[in-house]
Amino acid sequence: MTDQIEIPESFPDPGAVAGKRVVITGASRGLGSLLAHAFSCAGASVALVARSERDLKSVADALPGPSLVLSGDVTDEDFNEAVADATAAEWGGLDVWIANAGISPIVGGPRQVGASVWRQVLEVNLTGAFLGARAAARVMGEGGRLIFTGSVLGERPRVGLTAYSASKAGLVGMAKGLALDLAAAGITVNVVAPGWFDSPLAQGWKNNPELAAAITGHTPQGRWGAPADLAGAYLFLASEAAAFVTGTVVNVDGGYLLV
Repeated sequence: MTDQIEIPESFPDPGAVAGKRVVITGASRGLGSLLAHAFSCAGASVALVARSERDLKSVADALPGPSLVLSGDVTDEDFNEAVADATAAEWGGLDVWIANAGISPIVGGPRQVGASVWRQVLEVNLTGAFLGARAAARVMGEGGRLIFTGSVLGERPRVGLTAYSASKAGLVGMAKGLALDLAAAGITVNVVAPGWFDSPLAQGWKNNPELAAAITGHTPQGRWGAPADLAGAYLFLASEAAAFVTGTVVNVDGGYLLV
């Protein structure tokens, strides 16, 4: 037959990140700490970024592989540039930047959202992610990966979370734009959108029986996400198996957005 596709002799291993140099923001707790462990256990070198140096050192001490601790404010342009430079200087380059830092205050309706709160949420969740991506792209070579932590709330908001939802919806548009801008440089840009995970950011919801029941009742799998459910999406997007995946959103939500 003449219409057979040429089958390669080998295929990239999804999630193979051994030797990759990875920056993770918001790495001092919750899902950021989880991702740090996942990438370190998979053989990557991990630069940990958050405000609290003490908390970052605690995470770093528990990692099996090489790590850097870089404490500072992700909304600060100079700090992001310094993180990119420090990582490249320490390990000879930068392969993956995971913009995971985020805040999620529950503030009620629009009359309760002060301008300062609105600006803070967008500064951390959206502007901070852009500044990190901008810094990373400067030092990345071909094959670089930018991965943003989005949220299902960017597509389906809930009461009291307008600022958060706006920031996460904005991440999707930003990722698609950056994917176009950086394609020629061989850098992919994608978003992982978690559903409702058992993490510090969601404790206020999980600890409220009525809200918790509403969330699990709206999730076809009928449960909260567990830590092991999330890391695979990031590992895949960081690996060579995802070389042709860019400008997309990977929902990890147990079917939350389906119903």
